[in-house]
Amino acid sequence: MPEHILSLSYGKDSMACFGACEILGWPIDRVVTAEVWATDTIHADLPPMVEFKAYADRIIKERWGIEVEHIRCRNTYQDVFYRRKSTMAKKNPGQIRGWPMRGGPGGAWCQGDVKLPALREINKRRDRNVMYLGIAADEPDRTHILSDKKKSPLVEAGWTEADCRRWCEENDLLSPIYTTATRGGCWFCHNQSVGQLRLLRRDYPELWALLLKWDADSPVTFHTNGHTVHDFDRRFQMEDDGLIYQDDKIFRWSMLNEDLNYRWF
Repeated sequence: MPEHILSLSYGKDSMACFGACEILGWPIDRVVTAEVWATDTIHADLPPMVEFKAYADRIIKERWGIEVEHIRCRNTYQDVFYRRKSTMAKKNPGQIRGWPMRGGPGGAWCQGDVKLPALREINKRRDRNVMYLGIAADEPDRTHILSDKKKSPLVEAGWTEADCRRWCEENDLLSPIYTTATRGGCWFCHNQSVGQLRLLRRDYPELWALLLKWDADSPVTFHTNGHTVHDFDRRFQMEDDGLIYQDDKIFRWSMLNEDLNYRWF
């Protein structure tokens, strides 16, 4: 018999799939989530999100009688970060991979080498199973991936993103990423905003220190435009010291090297 599996990210849309399935009468046999780790002992989620997931797991167990399956990724981010190229490689033999680069032919390695193997493990029998995905009814640019084996209860129920948020609020299952400045996803992501990096440095100095260590070891820069984590660290320190404004709209990197009299303008 095929299993009906809800893929849970703990965001508002995947969480609201529980409510949509109740309305539609769709069965949920399993609830699974891919769990990424920065290192063997440090989670990829920030502490508020780790706490919310544990809380949500308890509610799901109590209300729907399902134990959420956390499929831990086989490789940590750090494992792959320090993975070395073959000594026989034509380009940079023996060099570690370092930060994921978005511009390469294979894209960033963080998805393909860390998270996707766990997702494939979740659905080994994907030819028979039915996956429920948290795609809202007002996300037409994402619905093309849906099929008989990949369904969205939200699309079927006509639930928009606003409907999903409302359901999560009413059921006390809204992730803290929607009510605080805490980032969803991996705290070390190279795609996160400057504001999120600033908060990471301020609120989690131990994680920021690890980010700086990785940055020092990486043969490629944190951003494809050439800027490093150390560049951001210098920028944030100058903001703390009152030497430049904390204003992302007027900031330019040349301010870090300009004479003090010109940095403000």
